Amino acid sequence: MKPLSFKRHRFPPEVIRHAVWLYFRFSLSLRDVEELLAQRGIDVSYETIRCWTIKFGPLIARRLRKRRPCPTPRWRLDEMVCSIGSRRMYLWRAVDDEGEVLDLVVQRRRDTEAALKLLRRLLRNQPVEPESIVTDGLGSYGSALEELGLKHLHRAGRLRENNRAENSHLPIRRRERQQQLFNCQSSAQRFLTTHAAVYNTFYTQRHLTSRRTLRLFGAEAHAAWTAAAA
Repeated sequence: MKPLSFKRHRFPPEVIRHAVWLYFRFSLSLRDVEELLAQRGIDVSYETIRCWTIKFGPLIARRLRKRRPCPTPRWRLDEMVCSIGSRRMYLWRAVDDEGEVLDLVVQRRRDTEAALKLLRRLLRNQPVEPESIVTDGLGSYGSALEELGLKHLHRAGRLRENNRAENSHLPIRRRERQQQLFNCQSSAQRFLTTHAAVYNTFYTQRHLTSRRTLRLFGAEAHAAWTAAAA
């Protein structure tokens, strides 16, 4: 991969990379990142940081996705309601059984056509074929899977069967509150897609991991970020 170009930027690449990392890695607003950089003697406005996240965030996310190992073929699908630009919309998400975010798409509807769009994106972009697809009780999933000829893989989750997908919404809810909701569908799609790639890279189940292994995972995640942002 070619190195990222930081030409015509007044600030050094290290500052830009760090600002983008802070914004997508933690539940921080643009003004929070501005204050953190100011504490280190870097005087940059939050509007400049916003431009950096829009320009470099998706590029880094694309590189991070290429470096990720193959996810498991056991998929969990779910949707959540979002308020975007004072309109009611739905965030359709797919994760594997280890919590890896496979794909997501922001849509206005909660019907079979919307479920088909998510499933077709998954089948087109994922390197593995699904072995099982667990969803909630929404009938749109069954209709979409039947149309794609995957009805035999479907299992409509009950109670705790789809907890992995339900819990994957929590980081998004935190960011939604921090940013005081999203402004428009396209910006929400761009941010959430980038956030998912960064989340996958740095996500570890701390309560199941020893301190020594956690340090190794952290070093690998930072190495992947450094290589993707170079």
